[in-house]
Amino acid sequence: MVPELLQQVRLIDPVSATDSIVDVLIIDNYIQSIANGISDIPDNTQIRDCRGLILGTGLVDLYSHSGEPGFEERETLSSLYKAAISGGFTRITILPDTSPPIDNPAVVAQLQKSKADTNNSHPLPLLYIWGAVSQAIAGENMAELVDLATAGVVGFTDSQPWKNLTMVRRLLEYLQPLNKPVAFWCCDRQLASNGIMREGYDSIRLGLPGNPAYSETTAIANLIELVAATKTPVHIMRVSTERSVKLILTAKEQGLPITASTTWMHLLLDTTAVQSYDPSLHLEPPLGNPQDMEALRKAVKTGIIDAIAIDHSPYTYEEKTVSFAEAPPGAIGLELALPLLWQNLVETGEFTALELWGALSSHPAQCLQQTPSTIAPGEKAEMTLFNPQQTWNVEGKNLHTLSSNTPWLGKQLTGKVLQTWCFKG
Repeated sequence: MVPELLQQVRLIDPVSATDSIVDVLIIDNYIQSIANGISDIPDNTQIRDCRGLILGTGLVDLYSHSGEPGFEERETLSSLYKAAISGGFTRITILPDTSPPIDNPAVVAQLQKSKADTNNSHPLPLLYIWGAVSQAIAGENMAELVDLATAGVVGFTDSQPWKNLTMVRRLLEYLQPLNKPVAFWCCDRQLASNGIMREGYDSIRLGLPGNPAYSETTAIANLIELVAATKTPVHIMRVSTERSVKLILTAKEQGLPITASTTWMHLLLDTTAVQSYDPSLHLEPPLGNPQDMEALRKAVKTGIIDAIAIDHSPYTYEEKTVSFAEAPPGAIGLELALPLLWQNLVETGEFTALELWGALSSHPAQCLQQTPSTIAPGEKAEMTLFNPQQTWNVEGKNLHTLSSNTPWLGKQLTGKVLQTWCFKG
């Protein structure tokens, strides 16, 4: 590999709390040196003027959906990897709701083999796999959790709401010795009823069935009580309401072992955006009211919510080109999240660069009980080079994902990942 010298790049590393302008020398995919002015370089070094560019630790996605196996027309593992790299993600964690679901070691082995068979001449993100908690996802019988842990899953989740709290209690007790993270999406389906957007003024104005905030908060309160009783660490996925933030804060102040995440779109959009009736805005959980979005932003900034997840959910054109209510919930995001979050949170001064980068990088890794990457001499290069001022158009030809279900389709974005250093095959 040709050595690379990145001159006068803005280095952002949440692990070392570094935000400074430096030169970075990379040799054989390892960081050789970091300094203000590096002169001792190999003769064949590629020198790049990086003034105005950002070099950050590789981004980590807590949970996203893979089309493969079962729904390859939406997304293959190969296209998922390319989308991740294009968006600056060096680690990606896929949810178990594939077909067949990831509820046995054979499916884990299949996914691991598919990664090994992928063309390793290009950088590949590190693949983490969530194992299903129950057989056939959200069933009444627990999966073979010990076998899945032995097979190499990073943790457990069904990524679907649970109906049986007795099963949740038994699960928390059973998982304690495995020392793997377990994640829950908290939602009471009965209370949510047929709601397709967050209940409130906008749902009434738009004539769409409302999903009340308490469909989420009652489920979170139940889970918190079980954590208090069992002391088993849990991760709360897809937090979307102001009241949920308050419940999580109280639980953390009591010393309960809880981490939490929200999705990137819930930080950027609220119910007012649904007036377009764009099917790509049909999400689960639904976009919050304006006060929910404001509370989520503050919670991420202050650490009440630990991390930002992408929850990349690809669907085909035919699946999403229907009415808002009939569209399957979800949107793509791996290639869009960083530029949109940067422009709306950092460029506006609401977040510091370190606060946003930590929520997308080191904090998700910690939620997965993994060691976060850092940019330091001797470390393997797991980094993202980002130009916050480059513009580009969100079009199918410019995306690596196979799907295009996003409300930003056809729009111009500011901010583009230029290069991602990560793992080989």
